[in-house]
Parts: sequence; C-alpha cells; structure tokens
Amino acid sequence: MRLLTLRTGNGTTKAVRQDGGTLTEIDGFANVGELLRTADWEATAAAAAGVTHPLEGADLDAVVPAPGKIICVGHNYRNHIKEMGREVPEHPTLFAKYAESLIGPNDDLALPQESDAVDWEAELAVVIGKKGRRIPEADAADHIAGYTVLNDVSMRDYQFRTIQWLQGKTWEKSTPFGPALVTKDEFTAGPLMTSEVDGEVQQSTPTGDLVFTPEFLVSYISTIITLNPGDVIATGTPGGVGHAQDPKRYLQEGQLLVTTIEGLGQLQNRVVKEA
Repeated sequence: MRLLTLRTGNGTTKAVRQDGGTLTEIDGFANVGELLRTADWEATAAAAAGVTHPLEGADLDAVVPAPGKIICVGHNYRNHIKEMGREVPEHPTLFAKYAESLIGPNDDLALPQESDAVDWEAELAVVIGKKGRRIPEADAADHIAGYTVLNDVSMRDYQFRTIQWLQGKTWEKSTPFGPALVTKDEFTAGPLMTSEVDGEVQQSTPTGDLVFTPEFLVSYISTIITLNPGDVIATGTPGGVGHAQDPKRYLQEGQLLVTTIEGLGQLQNRVVKEA
C-alpha cells in the first residue's frame, strides 16, 4: 500500500491511498501522520472509498508533514564514511531535524542567503507505525509502518562550525520528503538509491549497504526515547556528496535535485533563493 498527503487547496490536506494513477481520500484524516496515530490505520486505509483525484499533477505535501521526531543517522554507508575521511562508527551517529525543514516531493528547495555550501544527501527514511520503548531488534519490524525517500540537504559551512551538526541540518524548507509511505509488505530490502543534479548522477548505492540496519536503528533509538507513530528515522547517505568532491560542488540557484529509490518513488526539487 502507498499512502500520501495531498494538498487539496485553501491550506487543507488529506491523507490518500494511491491505486495506480488514482488517489483516494481516506476520510477523517488530514495527513498520513494523523492516520498512523490510529491503531487500525492499515485497515482504515485499505477500506478507504472517499473522493478520488488523479495522481498526475497532484500537489503533494511532505508525506508526514509534522512528525513528532525526525532522528537522522550520520556515517551509515561505508563509501560515504571513506570519502569523508572517517572511521566506521561503533555506534550510530545521531542528530535531529525539525518539521519546519520538511518540504513536499516536488516543492522548491530554499537556498538560504546565509550559506554558499548547500549539499545533497539522498536517504532511505523509516516511518514508525507502532509506539514502543526499548524495542528488541527482533521485534523492530513490527514497529515500522513503511519506508519513503528523503534528502538530508545540508548547509556544510554551518554544519562544520562546531562538532555538533544540528545547525547545518535543519534549515527551513530544505528537506524533501516523500512522495509516498510504502508499507513494509511492499518494500524489497536493498533497492538502488540515487541523487542527480541537473541530470548528472552524483550518488548511486543500494540501500542494503547500510552499516546499521533500519531494525537495529529502531531498537537502538527506542532504548533512548519512545518512538511514536509518525516519527521518522533518516538512515544516512551514501558516497557521492558534493562536499567530498575535488573541487567541492554545491547546489546552485536554478538547479534541479532529483532523489530516487527504486520501488519507493522520486523527489524532484528546484533550487530557488529563499524569499
């Protein structure tokens, strides 16, 4: 099953189910995050028979527009660890984003006037579907609603001002997220993930090359804090980021950033100067 959040006009949104080229409204839910907070969300979504819309040309919001938590993992692909000159970590490197950073899968990506080192980072995102604390790794899959695509666009000059990364990672309107939550029964582990800038491939790595798996991350993070439905874990980026190239390459006004994970979908975001 594929679940999306559709902008319906006048500032309103609806949770919808995708069936081929048609979107069906799931009555009573403004977005996918709201839907996930109900115990029987899968049955509710499967039974939906609301108003329909064509997928083509649909104005999509971030798939979960306001997660309670967005927890991100750094240094989780060996080829990225190597290009950044780091050692493979013993434990996950964690940082956070906030909901204000999220944009829809086709929205403009804001290029802030304060940074001239804006970099791409394609990522597989895990969306939580069941509340849990201290979840055993063997049970972690039961707490995952599904998977989607995220680009952890990073302002490298701000990120490396200190040893704490937060200030480079959560700029407003900087993080494309979606288009759909694909439930785990339809997700095949290890699909190819790519990022392209103006049609030139920058990153291309199977998502199965993670150091720490989604199940391990759910277990590890839930040891620290309760994971709730709609929470998001961004699992890290592979090699090919602009900051590691020689010379370094960063996003420029007018460029098109395309992020794709086979079987999950694609983000297409035009880079524009922040108003």
